[in-house]
Amino acid sequence: MNIQSIGESAGIVWKVLHGDNRKWEYQELKQATGLRDRELNSAIGWLAREGKIQFDESLNKDKQSLYIELSLYIG
Repeated sequence: MNIQSIGESAGIVWKVLHGDNRKWEYQELKQATGLRDRELNSAIGWLAREGKIQFDESLNKDKQSLYIELSLYIG
């Protein structure tokens, strides 16, 4: 893994998020992108650092879920 591959993974994630502008649960996003955990986590970190995504954590029936969506304030 290098900076270029992380950037490419971030592009894949952004396209999925942008194509269907809604909250995505982590596992759902993983399946939609086809990325492995390591690649997805790096891409999420990249996009978060750029302020392009935001997170929502919720607890449903004793299960904690992480949701990811495009940020409303893309700068």
